[in-house]
Amino acid sequence: MKQTFANFAGLLALALAISGCVHHSDDGWITLIDGDKGMENWIVTGGGNWRAERGAIQADMSKTKGASVLVSKRSFKDLLLYAEFWAADDTNSGLYIRAMTPEKVSTSTGAYEAQIWDKNPNPAYSTGALVNVAAVKPIYKAGGRWNTFEIYAKGPEITVKLNGVVTVSAHDGRFPQGRIGLQFNAGPIKFRKLLVKEL
Repeated sequence: MKQTFANFAGLLALALAISGCVHHSDDGWITLIDGDKGMENWIVTGGGNWRAERGAIQADMSKTKGASVLVSKRSFKDLLLYAEFWAADDTNSGLYIRAMTPEKVSTSTGAYEAQIWDKNPNPAYSTGALVNVAAVKPIYKAGGRWNTFEIYAKGPEITVKLNGVVTVSAHDGRFPQGRIGLQFNAGPIKFRKLLVKEL
């Protein structure tokens, strides 16, 4: 696992130098979001006002109740994922992998969610947790700044890093493949970079 993340860091440095919104690089990285480019790689579900604006893909309000998820058009199985996101102190958001029901992405319909919610009433599943899979000590905060998520998923092994620190590692094989999802539930959320490397 440590070697995988060391390799990941080196590959990531190369990937971040790549420009363009949708790009399959020679080293296997797929760019789904690059600044405010990349909306064409996603499908909006729910009533969120997802849009490309001011260097990021973002949402801050919804016309309907419940979460709105920006769902990738592609499905992924084993992967390394890198994302840069900005959240407010009151943001309730998350990043899904292996979402099996793209029209209604949630942990209850089959997906893993890396939580972005500093003020979750259930602190065990606050920022950095894998919702309903791996609890976290409520010490990680994302509000008011740009942050990074690095997610490693190989078979049943899943590891989440927030700002370079491992928050959780889990062994859970229920959802082997599916879409990536970016959740808006409350408070503003922005994503300015999202890269995927299939393993």
